[in-house]
Amino acid sequence: MSHDNSQHPENSDTIDLKDLGTVHRLGFGAMRIVGDGVWGEPADRAAAVAVVRRAVELGVDFIDTADSYGPNISEEILAEALHPYREGLRIGTKVGFTRTGPNNWVPVGRPEYLRQQTELSLRKLKVDSLDLLQLHRIDPKVDPEEQFAVLRDLQKEGKVKALGLSQVSVAELEEAGKYFTVSTVQNRYNLTDRSSEDVLNYAEENGIGFIPWAPISAGELAGPGGPLDEAAKRLGASTSQVALAWLLRRSPVMMPIPGTGSVKHLEENLAAAGVVLDDATYAELEAAR
Repeated sequence: MSHDNSQHPENSDTIDLKDLGTVHRLGFGAMRIVGDGVWGEPADRAAAVAVVRRAVELGVDFIDTADSYGPNISEEILAEALHPYREGLRIGTKVGFTRTGPNNWVPVGRPEYLRQQTELSLRKLKVDSLDLLQLHRIDPKVDPEEQFAVLRDLQKEGKVKALGLSQVSVAELEEAGKYFTVSTVQNRYNLTDRSSEDVLNYAEENGIGFIPWAPISAGELAGPGGPLDEAAKRLGASTSQVALAWLLRRSPVMMPIPGTGSVKHLEENLAAAGVVLDDATYAELEAAR
């Protein structure tokens, strides 16, 4: 039962992702470096750039973004902050959502749209090939096979190294696997929402990286006297750090990507790599809902 603030993501375990290679499991999510409602410019672009640079300084080698964050702005800030990219740094992006305003998300999976957005992501990130491209959502108005096929084709053309999916079922993962090797799956998962437990188990059984979005959402569990709050006090850590430490211990394929627009919060989140849960605390959190 220990906590060492000097530890950073490079001290955390690694995972070998299919078609992509080895990254540390504690990464950074770049959704919150844009404006409110994941819309428009951040209030302070220089601060957003500083957060991204600090993440990499602290050892982050996997960053998650999407064309819809801003839209466009998150990818542009990453390129501004980090290009030319450090060797070993992987940036995963997503396509499949269009935006109609703050907090509004509309799935669009027409093959020509997915291809267009991939080409634009290549341009915004200033790369010849995307490290990881995930389908942000399967568009229910378009045959899934059409959406999977265009991703497969983009990979065959060398425009994408690895492919993944977001917010999908086991059946959808299996279907996509007929078209391409699934490297990652990104579903909502945290202490209070484990509805994707079956997807996590499938990912673990098949060597697929599982990227939990909203990883530190804990609701009442983090409130005064709640199990997360009590565990944090015992460990001398924050509730966010303990929530992340629980995820990292939960499965060897778990890849939390806490996001923030603050350097202070970034450093706090990444110090979760130094939080070690004893068996009793882990079991207590495992039982909490």
